[in-house]
Amino acid sequence: MISPALLGLILPLALDTFAVSAAVGLTGPTRRQQLRLSALFALFEGGMPAVGLLLGAPLGQVLGPTADYLAIVILIAFGTYTLLRGGGDDARAAGMATAHGPMLLLIGLSVSLDELAVGFTLGLLRVPVLPFLVAIAVQAFVASQVGFGLGASMSERFRERAERLAGIALIALGVILLAEHIS
Repeated sequence: MISPALLGLILPLALDTFAVSAAVGLTGPTRRQQLRLSALFALFEGGMPAVGLLLGAPLGQVLGPTADYLAIVILIAFGTYTLLRGGGDDARAAGMATAHGPMLLLIGLSVSLDELAVGFTLGLLRVPVLPFLVAIAVQAFVASQVGFGLGASMSERFRERAERLAGIALIALGVILLAEHIS
């Protein structure tokens, strides 16, 4: 069974992946390009929380109790960034489908920064790490495939709303964690 904390992290990340993929889907990528990008998103989005956890765990030991609040601030900050950055990345979306080599690595990094931030919070949330990483990778693959498939038929306004909803969900999760931590 998926814990509420795990679901609270996966849903906003899935919405963000969906929004990016829908923008790419609008450009008409081939099936091969869709599968390649879905695999890239799954690899990076599934791996970045582990990097965040590896970086965050030693930092958490150094910072002690302050680390919990830092993790909450990072989660809220990335939610705010996601909420405010808006759409308008049509040129970037078109380039994603045809990217090769180092550009693919940059794309993987750019779409997985929110997962890196979430990795910092894993210790705070006390979710099982391996199931979380697998769930993130699976959601990235599925959300990107759905986004590619629906992207051509969706309006820009709907994609922007999905991305903003992801930001709101991350902020709400941070606020809930802060309230639980204070009480």
